[in-house]
Amino acid sequence: MESNDGNLNLPPIADIRLRKGMPVAELVRQLKNSGFQTHNIATAAEILAKMVNDKATIFLSFTSNISASGIRGIITDLVKRKKVHALVVSSGALDEDIARAKMPYFQGTFEADDAELGRKGINRMGSIFVPNECYEYLEEKMAEVLKKIHNTSTSHEFTVTELIRQIGMNLDTEDSFVYHAARNSIPIFCPGITDGAVGLQLAFFQQTHPDFRVNELKGAIEAIDFAISAKKSGSGKVGAIILGGGIAKHHTIISNILGGGLDYAIYVNSSSPYHGSLSGATTSEAKSWGKISENARDVTIYGDAAVIFPLLIASNDYFFE
Repeated sequence: MESNDGNLNLPPIADIRLRKGMPVAELVRQLKNSGFQTHNIATAAEILAKMVNDKATIFLSFTSNISASGIRGIITDLVKRKKVHALVVSSGALDEDIARAKMPYFQGTFEADDAELGRKGINRMGSIFVPNECYEYLEEKMAEVLKKIHNTSTSHEFTVTELIRQIGMNLDTEDSFVYHAARNSIPIFCPGITDGAVGLQLAFFQQTHPDFRVNELKGAIEAIDFAISAKKSGSGKVGAIILGGGIAKHHTIISNILGGGLDYAIYVNSSSPYHGSLSGATTSEAKSWGKISENARDVTIYGDAAVIFPLLIASNDYFFE
């Protein structure tokens, strides 16, 4: 439809119409031409549907704050149902998954007295409160699991991906994406494994077990090989859903550079691109590096992944089959 001045050929802004019991998919479709970031959310849902219909290999990338939040439940279900094919995470995402599988985190506020929280043994992650006991459990569990892995393995050198799989196989709760990834042969790639509580426990364990080794460099090659193999098998298409930024985001896109770049990419960013940081970088910028294919279907959404990701997943029946 043309605008009144006759110079534009663009759709008009459409009012959102809500009704009782409206399906999430219908709401997301209505966001398409309602302005601002809603347009990008609807576009992302369309790209996600294309990714699914084309049977693309799907990378899901996220950081520790996502794992600490209720979004972890969605990720666990996706892994359990084999709806994603690889995870790329920060070390802290492993921490929060293993700890929360057994211990509760609490809904707090951003305006808390942090000094008072510290005196009470509570760690604040935004508006999520994490008691010290959660990390004490994590330390004890990791010590137990690593000892068992060491005692039952013929080799004591592991890639990061293999070690995470071994950890998952030795967890005793199904409320964990690490647990389900191990059993469903879904690799978890974790660059910078030492930057978190799990990584510290690996370092401490090596002090008393000097033959225990984690080969981080080989883990990087595993991620690249996985992406290249995905390009050569099945539909030959690879997509990524990237929540947040940092090392997990970059590892996802750089692992795909040798295969010609991602064919589909959905970024959910809360950072600005104007400082040149990778966390704020757009999908368009990644095309200049070849990390996303020039002809890829892609979108960058600026917003809170804790709000946007549930909308995207709930809008597509594939993820519940």
